Amino acid sequence: MAKCIMIQGTMSGAGKSLLCAALCRIFRQDGLRPAPFKSQNMALNSYVTRDGLEMGRAQVMQAQAAGAEPDVRMNPILLKPCSDIGSQVIVNGEVRGQMPAAEYFRYKTKLIPDILAAYESLAVEYDVIVIEGAGSPAEINLRENDIVNMGLAELVNAPVLLVGDIDPGGVFAQLYGTVALLQPEERSRVKGLVINKFRGDVEILRPGLGMLEQLAGLPVLGVVPYMRLDVDDEDSLAPSLRERIVHKPLDIAVIRLPRISNFTDFGPLEAHPLLGVRYVGRQAELGTPDMLILPGIKSTVSDLLWLRQSGLETAILRLTERDTPVLGVCGGYQMLGRSLADPSGTEGGGAEPVQGMGLLPVDTVFDAQKTRTRVRGTVLAGPMAGASVDGYEIHTGRTTACGPAFCLLDTGRADGCSNGSVCGTYLHGLFDTGEAVDALARALCERKGLDYTAAAVVDREEQLDRQYDILADTVRRALDMETVYKILRGTA
Repeated sequence: MAKCIMIQGTMSGAGKSLLCAALCRIFRQDGLRPAPFKSQNMALNSYVTRDGLEMGRAQVMQAQAAGAEPDVRMNPILLKPCSDIGSQVIVNGEVRGQMPAAEYFRYKTKLIPDILAAYESLAVEYDVIVIEGAGSPAEINLRENDIVNMGLAELVNAPVLLVGDIDPGGVFAQLYGTVALLQPEERSRVKGLVINKFRGDVEILRPGLGMLEQLAGLPVLGVVPYMRLDVDDEDSLAPSLRERIVHKPLDIAVIRLPRISNFTDFGPLEAHPLLGVRYVGRQAELGTPDMLILPGIKSTVSDLLWLRQSGLETAILRLTERDTPVLGVCGGYQMLGRSLADPSGTEGGGAEPVQGMGLLPVDTVFDAQKTRTRVRGTVLAGPMAGASVDGYEIHTGRTTACGPAFCLLDTGRADGCSNGSVCGTYLHGLFDTGEAVDALARALCERKGLDYTAAAVVDREEQLDRQYDILADTVRRALDMETVYKILRGTA
């Protein structure tokens, strides 16, 4: 059976996901076969595996760092928030239903057999399992029946590294307070502390490290510097999404809808030297971009109503009058149509169909059936026409299109719809191969009257692979890896 090590954090956003990815890559570099694992993930960013199952994007990122094929066993439970108090519950890649938080809190221990089955089958196939916790183990109101932090560590007998985020301040209180709130048997599982996202001279920090070690009774295994990496964020709440305002010759505005999902679709656009991508949540921020994107979302009907009430819909319609290219992806594609009907209440709609933006001749009817499939095809319309794409569909609802298709899939099936400068598609990941990015940049330059110098078409996987090596090298220098290996072997 594989050895294991678990990363827990003092709070959400402490950097658990990236540190797990770093350890996965380090172990791979050292000749081991690592795999990531997170028993329960709450995120709107999801992914479809090659066998058509749904899992959290963070564990996909970690699997890529480990050099492993993303596998739904790495994330057996995925919660996709559909309101402030409820989520869609996905178990082993399949939708189990929607539950209010209180109902799920009572129900979740029934999922322990699924969690253990997934973990144990991975442990047979890999050398090391790098486990990620969720939020904080010191959420004392959630300690009972925990299945993702110390409860999981006990189930699989995992040693724990506790990570704190120094960037917002208060990291010593974070770490010491978390340790102090743990039960004695939980505290005994913590083998070391890690300070993450440090900017500055570590020598100035060092006196505090010694005091922290004395107070907590645990060694500080490293101070990891703040890193700017082009890898997928776990969810749209990440501060880095708000910080992405880059001035480049071409301006692409992505509407930041309340329940935006799979915004990682646009990472390849951000990496292109000519394409500036910014995320817009208010009408006053929109301006006159060279292109506008409506991204994927979890709650299409409610987010469409928000778009309407915020004034952004009117602003978008004005842009289309100027022939500004508009692309809708998944839920964004559904919004661009004529109507959205939700007779079963799957998307939170009422009995009557909701009027769409009317920019594409398509109509969508929601039902409980979720489409999950990987696809390849060729773009037929819009500024990316002729580009090959390799992506995946993950959506509820059936859309009937009465206009030209956006894309022809290798299976012979048509995807999406186009109408002049407006296009819509169900395909996530359509920019990952690089061809669509290059075609888009070329077309937008021509439209704006800019000279286009062809940039090398960058394969997203190759780009990410280089980023994972940078991540691993940085964390390896920062952490006491000799002690980490002792913890892994159970000798520390």
